[in-house]
Amino acid sequence: MKIADMNWMQVEERAAEDDRCVLPIGSVEQHAYLSLATDMILAEKVSLDAAEPLGIPVFPVVPYGLASSFATFPGTLTLTLSTYIGVIRDLMDSIHRSGFRRILIVNGHGGNTPATAVISEWLNAHPDASVKFHDWWRAPKTWAKVQDTDPAASHASWMENFPWTRTTDQRQPTSAKPKVDFAGLARVDAARKRELLGDGNYHGLYQRPDEDMLAIWDVAVAETRELLENDWH
Repeated sequence: MKIADMNWMQVEERAAEDDRCVLPIGSVEQHAYLSLATDMILAEKVSLDAAEPLGIPVFPVVPYGLASSFATFPGTLTLTLSTYIGVIRDLMDSIHRSGFRRILIVNGHGGNTPATAVISEWLNAHPDASVKFHDWWRAPKTWAKVQDTDPAASHASWMENFPWTRTTDQRQPTSAKPKVDFAGLARVDAARKRELLGDGNYHGLYQRPDEDMLAIWDVAVAETRELLENDWH
């Protein structure tokens, strides 16, 4: 159930009947040969696929996040930490005013983790609410399925190469990329990060068969749906 397909009266009625909702959050950043919008596409789609049979409203994905590490890759858009903290807090306040008390935040970008500190503070001021922060791709069951498929899985590699994150660019290297020096990557600025990363893939193959990807997706959707159904207060 997309919030985009509802009017305000329907939202009010729905929140009074069932106070669960989903807020997907992502990022617009380099993903090698994949879409710059990969993180937001995946966060929103897994949210919608998980919530659809339950009739739980899903807010439009927050497209922009914390992507300063990729700032020198054209097309990457990043917020400052101070701005991002304010955005998350304001959105949580708005969702609460709308009547929702059980909120699942589905995150598609590892750099957005500072949002968890904001949520912790926000919950102290809103004890009537319950919030879950879900990194969908590294949730236990989903990550186990990824590792069973191919342990060389990373940012902008095969593990994010779904039919819905590909572009019209047909270039996809067929060989696996060696693992980058993560320690070296962490201690340099964005320009030198780009030099170290090259096309942007951290390591591993660029693509695997769609059969593998859809099997992973089924696990991710089911795991996300379980969070919506269980263990609220």
